[in-house]
Amino acid sequence: MDGNDRFGAVWDDASLGDEERISRIDAIAQTCGDAARAAFEQAGARDAAGLEAEAEPLYRRALELGLPDDLRAQATIQLASTLRNLGRVVESLELLRIERERGGPLRDAASAFYALSLASAGDPIAATAVALEALAPHLPRYGRSVGAYAGELGRRADMPTANTGDGAVARR
Repeated sequence: MDGNDRFGAVWDDASLGDEERISRIDAIAQTCGDAARAAFEQAGARDAAGLEAEAEPLYRRALELGLPDDLRAQATIQLASTLRNLGRVVESLELLRIERERGGPLRDAASAFYALSLASAGDPIAATAVALEALAPHLPRYGRSVGAYAGELGRRADMPTANTGDGAVARR
């Protein structure tokens, strides 16, 4: 079993407490041979345990060392969430804005955390607009209406928008 599979096995083991999960992730990280992945997993274990201050430098190290694009997106979203929890909402919003603009399969996840950061920043109308924008394309009905309402809310929140051509609007 390679390091990636071993990390996954630890995450899949619901019987582990936070300390045991951290200990096992740290042990695998020492031998996995991929410093970026090791730092990412160590950050995630601490983040999941509510140890955001310990997770932050590990996320930054993982991103600095270079992760494959899918893990880079995860690490960015998780770092931004950690920063929000640490009260650094402005930095969180900037990371998430950039990640949303990149697009990709985690764009909606980035939007969800962007909405949370907007709410933490005291802008619930903009947060609702972003959340509805992300939700609209997944609705079997009413996607256009929800997208239009998201745009209306975004304009009320004085957020710059751009029509994406699919009934939704993109926040910048």
